[in-house]
Amino acid sequence: MRVEEEASHPRSVRFVDAFRFWLKLGCISFGGPAGQIAIMHQELVERRRWISERRFLHALNYCMLLPGPEAQQLATYIGWLLHKTRGALVAGVLFVLPSLLLLVALSWIYMAFGNTPWVAGLFYGIKPAVTAIVLHAAHRIGTRALRNGALWLVAAAAFLAIFAFNVPFPLIVGGAALAGIVGGRLAPALFKSGGGHGDGRKTYGSALIDDDTPTPEHARFRWPRLARIVVVGAVLWLLPMGWMFAAWGWHGTLTQMGWFFTKAALLTFGGAYAVLPYVYQGAVDGYGWLTAPQMIDGLALGETTPGPLIMVVAFVGFVGGYVKAVFGPDALFLAGAFAAAVVTWFTFLPSFLFILAGGPLVESTREDVKFTAPLTAITAAVVGVILNLALFFGYHVLWPKGFDGAFDWWSALIVIAAAIALFRYRQGVVTVIAAAAVTGLLLRMSNMLL
Repeated sequence: MRVEEEASHPRSVRFVDAFRFWLKLGCISFGGPAGQIAIMHQELVERRRWISERRFLHALNYCMLLPGPEAQQLATYIGWLLHKTRGALVAGVLFVLPSLLLLVALSWIYMAFGNTPWVAGLFYGIKPAVTAIVLHAAHRIGTRALRNGALWLVAAAAFLAIFAFNVPFPLIVGGAALAGIVGGRLAPALFKSGGGHGDGRKTYGSALIDDDTPTPEHARFRWPRLARIVVVGAVLWLLPMGWMFAAWGWHGTLTQMGWFFTKAALLTFGGAYAVLPYVYQGAVDGYGWLTAPQMIDGLALGETTPGPLIMVVAFVGFVGGYVKAVFGPDALFLAGAFAAAVVTWFTFLPSFLFILAGGPLVESTREDVKFTAPLTAITAAVVGVILNLALFFGYHVLWPKGFDGAFDWWSALIVIAAAIALFRYRQGVVTVIAAAAVTGLLLRMSNMLL
């Protein structure tokens, strides 16, 4: 059996075969980061044996430390190990591109036909389901992150800060990091990393990139290479930002989108749900690129498309460019599509740089990368922030006209049903959203007939 396993792993992976796999992954990567990582593990570790279990987890642990979508970064990392920089670019871009194209199309349908009865009915059912989904996310992350009273206290403080005092999300992240630094020194056991991704002891036979495979030449750390990556990354950020500044000025919609989503890309510790409150604060309250109900609808579209959930920023960009008519009233689709591309570029550029710059450092050590105390505290704070987001969505769904208006009992029933499906029966997000959409459509049709 062992001989068969040794003989069955690939001696090499052709770039065209890797290209086909990364394209397929970008089209089927539903289920959020957990589902996406599971797909990669099943395909790359268990079936294709392109990489060993231990090396896979080694890369994953590093990606978990970074801000940004860890599943997309993991694909970028493995693509880089296999086929150098071009492999990283193909894996990372194809992980995002299908979702971007699909969201641009759905965003245009939403803006152009969103007021038609059948589309409005679908989103009437989806909005309550999204409220339950965000609440479920808070519970899921909380059960993993809040392991003791100190971390519960950090989460409660973060919730109060954003709920009662509307503290900006970056300040909450900074405060949580400071609490982690202090707590890590005074009570290190309370802020110790939980691990949570396995120890890599399982084996599925020998792999192309195995436990004892030497680090490829291109993955060895060199200072000149790091300097080149930093310079190239700076140029790739400055060129589009400089062009938009020259064309529209610093306060132009597209320029501000580029700057805002660069900051958002550096704050996504804990996943997309963690940064959504920050996106809401800026995109809805600060810049007026979209409304609160539209933000909920955008999250629903992001949940039902492949790719990382943070791709909801493409919807935010499309709606903002469309509403602000950045290219004039006769080019609304072009404005929305271009804005979606802009925010996607500035959101994901740091992820590529983190992998290409940091990967050689990680490969040079081959040691397990652990969460630091500040990141442990940030993850705890994220739970409180996400809980606030769930309450925010619930307010707009259950009291669509404010507390002075009527309570929406049908929406409340959909929230309860969606929560039961998620918590009790562990149904998938796409299934819950689809059922809620059909329910909303039937309710609107029945109201029209009565």
